Amino acid sequence: MQTLEELFREMKHLVDAAGAYQLHLRAFGGLAILAHSQPNPKLFQREAPDLDFLAPKTDRQKLEPFFREMGYSPDKRFNLLNGMRRQIYYYDPSPSLHVDILIGDFEMCHKLPLDGRLDLDPLTIPLADLLLTKAQVVQLNRKDALDIISLFLNNEVGDEAHGHIGLSRIASLCAQDWGLYKTVTLNLERVEELLASGDLPLTPAELGLLASRISRLKTALEETPKTLAWQMRAKVGTRVRWYLEVEEVHQ
Repeated sequence: MQTLEELFREMKHLVDAAGAYQLHLRAFGGLAILAHSQPNPKLFQREAPDLDFLAPKTDRQKLEPFFREMGYSPDKRFNLLNGMRRQIYYYDPSPSLHVDILIGDFEMCHKLPLDGRLDLDPLTIPLADLLLTKAQVVQLNRKDALDIISLFLNNEVGDEAHGHIGLSRIASLCAQDWGLYKTVTLNLERVEELLASGDLPLTPAELGLLASRISRLKTALEETPKTLAWQMRAKVGTRVRWYLEVEEVHQ
């Protein structure tokens, strides 16, 4: 089994090689969280995270020849059934090493449109979207909550043009989609409850910093004007399911 350091190097190697191949490939998931949890990754808790990538629909046909060239073999059955929106590849000498690629927008409990945003960061999807991949999880677990905290701990919130977690990006998406807004606000409350529990190895200064950054995001979510569709959906509330059911992946 590869070490965390080996997996991290492989992630960077694949993204760099994809760029030379004219393929837009950007990481999300655990290793992307780790990349943006520097210099203080103490809340990152994984021994061997998956290699998760996102590629635009326009590059879908490039995926199989690229990964074959990089020494990976396709999961033929899975890719045949799901290849328009998701593909899986295994590294030939080590089948335990595999990459999982979403094609187009990120879509799990909620849809995050990423068209035209994959050039904002040279390695991962943009910070705001990376945070939302965790904050959009309806059944938030401790690992997801720690990922959110790790991103807030190591990254300022503000203007994504300055490398910050983009407040306007998150607030804009949530102002258009009441369901996303509902899940994100619930999860921010869950994160605050975890921080208040005293269960994490955080100093008072770190707790204060986290509280400030989360508060700024919550304020932006509340103050951003909502669309008419948002307001209509808000009236329905939780009487109707506001999120997508996540399908299990059968390989």
